[in-house]
Amino acid sequence: MGEYQYELTAHAAAVIAERGIELDWVGRVLRAPDRVHAHRSEPTLTHALGRIEERGQRVLRVVYNASASPPRVVTAYFDRRQRGEP
Repeated sequence: MGEYQYELTAHAAAVIAERGIELDWVGRVLRAPDRVHAHRSEPTLTHALGRIEERGQRVLRVVYNASASPPRVVTAYFDRRQRGEP
């Protein structure tokens, strides 16, 4: 699998480290999400969701600015509301 190019905001870098999220997982979800949808109130943001096998199939939500080049990740977290579905 090829490397997915993206940037992290300072906030994203801090919360990803704090939450124990691997950067490889962020890249995997961005590269091949199970589901993608637009942010409710911010049209420049996109949500990518994907299961992370190493974390018991929990769903990782990566919120990013798709209009930036490369895409700019603004936050990432394991979405407790998405148990059982990506």
